[in-house]
Amino acid sequence: MASLLSFPVIISALELGCIYALVALALFLSYSILNIADLSTDGCFTLGCAVGAQVAIMGHPILALFAAMAAGVCSGYIMAFLQTKLGVESILAGIIVNTGLYTVNLAAMGFSSNLSLFKCETVYSLGKGLFGATWYKLGISAVIVVIVCLLLKWFLGTRLGLSIRATGDNEDMVRASSINPGFTVTVGLCVSGAMTALSGCLIGQYQKSCDINLGTGMVTIALASLIIGETLVGKRTVTRRMIGAVLGSCLYRFAIAIALRLHVPAECLKLVSSVIVAVAIAAPYIKSRAAFQRKKMAAAKGGNTSC
Repeated sequence: MASLLSFPVIISALELGCIYALVALALFLSYSILNIADLSTDGCFTLGCAVGAQVAIMGHPILALFAAMAAGVCSGYIMAFLQTKLGVESILAGIIVNTGLYTVNLAAMGFSSNLSLFKCETVYSLGKGLFGATWYKLGISAVIVVIVCLLLKWFLGTRLGLSIRATGDNEDMVRASSINPGFTVTVGLCVSGAMTALSGCLIGQYQKSCDINLGTGMVTIALASLIIGETLVGKRTVTRRMIGAVLGSCLYRFAIAIALRLHVPAECLKLVSSVIVAVAIAAPYIKSRAAFQRKKMAAAKGGNTSC
């Protein structure tokens, strides 16, 4: 195990885990709280990367983060508009938005399939002097994730945030309380889109490149991270669930890093990801079934003893 997880591998996994944790947090808001299957995540992630890359190329890497989040808000709004105003089911709305975003992303990239950021400054190169040559990428990614977590925790504790949480629990009750569930869903999906796009922007500046297919499978990765975290940490409180999303993202990247160290072909990584997701989703069920079987065996053993 020590040979599989060398120091550079651990650092790289933590760096990517922190960046992708933002998508897991976005899915936590849309899927876990609002009970909406947001399948536009893949396209929104690439949108954030494309918009952020263009702004960074113009010499504004920090502004690129806010531009990417603004683009993510627009994506989330369109997703919410289709659901709340046009009555489109969430899954179909996500597919529609994701399909449309492919062309939008190409347009944002100047109708090129990839962009290079090797000749421009990034938030990581700007912060290199703050954390040192070894830790600067992890330090900057961790700081951004902590800030986002704190802001999300504060937001979900506000009156609007509580209304969003209540909408996911019981939309009819929220409507009976004179709260517009369409508005709360729209705000929730806009915030979720902003976090997804921010993650895409960061990954683009981290890799110093942007590709049109960068976001493929991102919803699967985020779902796996979210479920892994909830399985290990639990979901009693919002804070624990947010910590679980970040932890699950890092653990997922460790699993991918180990697969790469085992010389798994790049063509098979999607299969590895699918297996990880399947195991993560099935883990709670397997755990509950194992507990039931233990109780059943204990009851049978107790019955035999009494006889």
